[in-house]
Amino acid sequence: MVSTIWWGPELAGKSGWFLPDDLWRTLIAAQRLLHADLSSLYTRPTALVSLPGAAVILVPVVALIGAAGLSLRVPGAYHSHPFAWLLAGPYEIALSAVALFAADAIAERLGAGRPKRALLAAASAVALWSVSVKWGHPEDAVAVGLLLYGILALSESRPERAAWLIGAAVAVQPLVLLTLPIVLMVVEQRRLVAFLARAATPAAVLLAAAASANWKATMTAVTSQPNWPTVDHQTVWTPFATHLADGAVAGGPARAFAIVVASGGALVVGRRWRATPTMAEWSPDDLRELLWWAAVALALRSVFETVMVAYYLWPALALALVAASRSWSRLAATSIAAITVTFASQVPWQSPWSWWVPMIGGLTLTLFLARVPLRKGPTAQYALAAVGEPSQTMVAAPSGCRDSDAAPPAAPSAFRR
Repeated sequence: MVSTIWWGPELAGKSGWFLPDDLWRTLIAAQRLLHADLSSLYTRPTALVSLPGAAVILVPVVALIGAAGLSLRVPGAYHSHPFAWLLAGPYEIALSAVALFAADAIAERLGAGRPKRALLAAASAVALWSVSVKWGHPEDAVAVGLLLYGILALSESRPERAAWLIGAAVAVQPLVLLTLPIVLMVVEQRRLVAFLARAATPAAVLLAAAASANWKATMTAVTSQPNWPTVDHQTVWTPFATHLADGAVAGGPARAFAIVVASGGALVVGRRWRATPTMAEWSPDDLRELLWWAAVALALRSVFETVMVAYYLWPALALALVAASRSWSRLAATSIAAITVTFASQVPWQSPWSWWVPMIGGLTLTLFLARVPLRKGPTAQYALAAVGEPSQTMVAAPSGCRDSDAAPPAAPSAFRR
């Protein structure tokens, strides 16, 4: 908050506050939702292209702003100090921190000690700055946080909870659909239908409510998802995008294609996970591997996007940081790479060769540094079962070794699970 109302303007020599413009349009959508005006949810000036969950999460602060008698007028030259920011800012930042809590919960599940978790939290918070403080998109942070909690629930054999959490994430920001093919590959086949039904319910209910009130505006915004190449960053795919009114291009088709490509990665994950019976509870290596593949899937959005914005890079960076928590060296290197990409992405260059290509290179480097070694075969439990040995003979690491990257030296490599 200090950086938006004092440090930022002071450094730039400006009198107005440095505020995330995108947030105000979503706040207006939340205000209309609060007043049950669903027909105007996707009409100007909201510029909403996400699912209605992005507005739902801001309804509490909009109600508070209304009760305080403050205006939601979009900041500008004649409205440079909107006092609504003093309420909306802290709420948005606290809401975005859901992603930090989720990352920490998974790091604890992976056995990371407090020092590693502190480094993870610091690096994740710096990267999250681009999403919340700079661009004002708490829905991305909330969606990724819910996705992480959903993956954590899956690792603890709680598929019903996981389905509702991932479904809520989709309803807030459908970018997490990129990870759904990978997630489905690790769900038991007999549970797939129920899992999909639960995961689809939140988004379906919200979208149906908005579409029934104004079908044309809702479907146009959700399917075409316009973006402006003259305002944001062009990519090599911009010339091939469908051109819309006001100089915008459609981003929806490219995002759908990214989901198709992500399904190819899901097949790789599926072959590995289907090779063994369903596990009652995942090992830390299993969880790390799924997180890394999910980060790769989220990175595909940036690879195939027709028009890029800096905060689009963050979801993949967030999951890469969590996957890298297996060792100090990987976590430190991934943190440096993620922070560098975060700040380098804020430059205003629009040429795909001077901005998009370097950003994709930085994102690829971050994923490489966070990479998780592939498992080399069936886990010990099922290898033992295959030769008729009881699973109780497994060698387990003592509880004091939770922060270790491997089993104790006395345990053979085949028994590391």
